[in-house]
Amino acid sequence: NIRDRQVVPSVKPGYLRPLVPDQAPEQAEPWTAVMADIERVVMSGVTHWQSPKFHAYFPTASSYPGIVADMLCGAIACIGFTWIASPACTELEVVMLDWLGQMLALPEEFLAKSGGEGGGVIQGTASEATLVALLGAKARITQRVKEQHPEWTDYEILSKLVGYANKQAHSSVERAGLLGGVKLRALQPGKDRRLNGDILREAMDEDIRNGLIPFYVVATLGTTSSCVFDDLDSIGDICKSRDIWLHVDAAYAGSAFICPEYRYLMKGIEKTDSFNFNPHKWLLVNFDCSAMWLKQPRWIVDAFNVDPLYLKHDQQGSAPDYRHWQIPLGRRFRALKLWFVLRLYGVENLQKHIRKQIALAHLFEKLCSSDERFEIFEEVTMGLVCFRLKGNNEINEELLRRINGRGKIHLVPSKIDDVYFLRLAICSRMSEES
Repeated sequence: NIRDRQVVPSVKPGYLRPLVPDQAPEQAEPWTAVMADIERVVMSGVTHWQSPKFHAYFPTASSYPGIVADMLCGAIACIGFTWIASPACTELEVVMLDWLGQMLALPEEFLAKSGGEGGGVIQGTASEATLVALLGAKARITQRVKEQHPEWTDYEILSKLVGYANKQAHSSVERAGLLGGVKLRALQPGKDRRLNGDILREAMDEDIRNGLIPFYVVATLGTTSSCVFDDLDSIGDICKSRDIWLHVDAAYAGSAFICPEYRYLMKGIEKTDSFNFNPHKWLLVNFDCSAMWLKQPRWIVDAFNVDPLYLKHDQQGSAPDYRHWQIPLGRRFRALKLWFVLRLYGVENLQKHIRKQIALAHLFEKLCSSDERFEIFEEVTMGLVCFRLKGNNEINEELLRRINGRGKIHLVPSKIDDVYFLRLAICSRMSEES
């Protein structure tokens, strides 16, 4: 009955405390009592991300295969931080990331099966992937600078490091800089809102003149505000010629690269060092499952390597110990979700899902374009339509207030260069033309 529920609940902060007792019960309660409270306590305060009328943010994936695999993951309940801690947990992940990488036509050196050092790993979120790549880039540049200037301290090197991203990049990129303790510059993109090689080169040259050391670039394929694609090809040329770590954040749009007709948007992918997208957004795999590939994971392994005796095992080195590829130590058996979804849908049906949602976005774009009161703010390439009423920001803010106030549809706004617009994302796999 999700279609009949209000998308955003009309509760106020603090609504839940009066609905439950002050303390945990001393005696066990029956299952029936707990399940009866789901509707009263929980469902009354849920924002229904899976509702066909939810069009905010970006999608969060859900499917029966994903849910069943998640239950199995909870039932097996292993913690796969090293190979020996649960061999199947590690080995299925290695193979699933190869399957997925091949579906996207990623370069061979990103795949474990290529026999090189590259490979994939499942992170919790794209934010973690951006931070992990940054820390790898930091370890790589620190070693390089120390060879050239053995007299410099770590602190001196750190204070000179600078990374770059499009001003429209996700806020987690800026956050990665804060957590990594380095300066990250948000660069003003061109008129087309894309970051390109010329803009990047200028910024780097300016920083080098000021005694700084460029070390990390994040290219965004599908920005959060308006789903714009940075010019990966020209950015890749600059990073390659200067040997600077290039990370690709394709959190939402990356799923579309399973369809050959959208791969032109990732032209230049072979020039990158790491690539990340979220199957848990648009590929029917339940949260959390963020796929990341690295050409040289050794920089991350070295940066994170803490090796107490209780985590050592006899097979070290012959299979990845994924604890070295991520921020936390513990990890769930998330590869099961990929395995179930890829097998029970097949590549063909996943492609149909992506194409259908992009077609729905184009339908909404057509509805907007055929009404002279509205304008489209950004070219529609994926399942996101950025639109607004012609006129000032205030009338658009009022329109959004009215839409969300009715509780029937949920949208969020964005603002670029002081222009306020509404974002309609096709989110639910239950959305239809009707």
